Amino acid sequence: MSNNEKKKVVLAYSGGLDTTVIIHWLKQNYDYDVIAVCVDVGQGKEIDGLEERALASGASKLYIEHVTEAFVDDYVIPTVKSGAVYEGKYLLGTSMARPIISQKLVEIALQEGAEAICHGATGKGNDQVRFELTIKALAPHLKIIAPWRIWDIQSREDALDYCEKHNIEIPMKKDNSYSRDRNIWHISHEGLDLELPENEPNYNNLLQLSVTPEEAPAKATYIDLEFEKGIPTKLNGETKSCTEILTTLNEIGGKNGIGIIDIVENRIVGMKSRGVYETPGGTILYYAHKELEYLCLDKQTLAYKDTLSVKFAELVYSGEWFTPLREALSAFIDSTQETVTGKVKLKLYKGNIISAGSSSPYSLYNESIASFTTGELYNHKDAEGFINLFGLPLKVRAMMLSGHKE
Repeated sequence: MSNNEKKKVVLAYSGGLDTTVIIHWLKQNYDYDVIAVCVDVGQGKEIDGLEERALASGASKLYIEHVTEAFVDDYVIPTVKSGAVYEGKYLLGTSMARPIISQKLVEIALQEGAEAICHGATGKGNDQVRFELTIKALAPHLKIIAPWRIWDIQSREDALDYCEKHNIEIPMKKDNSYSRDRNIWHISHEGLDLELPENEPNYNNLLQLSVTPEEAPAKATYIDLEFEKGIPTKLNGETKSCTEILTTLNEIGGKNGIGIIDIVENRIVGMKSRGVYETPGGTILYYAHKELEYLCLDKQTLAYKDTLSVKFAELVYSGEWFTPLREALSAFIDSTQETVTGKVKLKLYKGNIISAGSSSPYSLYNESIASFTTGELYNHKDAEGFINLFGLPLKVRAMMLSGHKE
């Protein structure tokens, strides 16, 4: 680097108010050459016009990295296979996207010879942890700058005042919109009336991917999903990529009011927060995948996998994707998926997913055994000895208790 060449910082850039302010703030306080990076994980029209906006705000260049398919194949599908659901409700939409976004930030920082990465996550949120754990795991030498933990700006109003003071043009105005995060998997909504848990969400103003169950069609929609080794491969008989399947399921699920949840969750930093999540296609995928596992996994494997899925969800939620434990759990999960192949039929009706039959060449269901008609493989008389041994501890305890009665 020559003496005249400025040091570089890579900024996770969305084009919103916060990152617009951050570009100016970085140049003023660090005299950095700011390289803006937007990682496209399926947020749609939000990336339109970003380059012009970034350069006008003072960035030296903008990278737009299109990684939607990699996001789905390398992060979403492994999480679906795990069955991970955070605190019984949240399907990890924002959480899953942060590692691949951070990974791209690191790649470009190394490519550009930047000395730091900057993000616009707040000091109260989960994303600061997720971004920074990934950066530390992949490039521990890079500096991390988190303006919300440093500067004097405390609110959206403060940020707007900063722009006015420094003559920064912004495309957004002072409004009362929800705080949202969108990608191909879901959309989240936080803030405003949702900050009071006693308030019922105003879904008619809130929802963007879905309709409410009340507004969904009065006629059920049937779909067929096929999986190979836990990976979705066909929708309604047509072979499609996982990204194509998810995109179509979002449309179908959204029309039927599927996958709307309202949760008060425990953030990584210790506080509880309330949010509404729309995950129409993802909810269908989770349900169908689990139906197939019921058919194909033995009792012990299914039960143990269910316990590990809770830990997997905690790791993903906390930004611990690039960790030995997450990798080890994924190796175990992939092993369990060797026989999770087959077809699942579902009925979607006004917010509900209803099983309509499943089949697999690896099905462990045996009609000869399960039928009420006695077959060769099961002798009713064998049950007596099994029950006697299985119930022996109960019998011994009852005898002990009866001996102590006065």
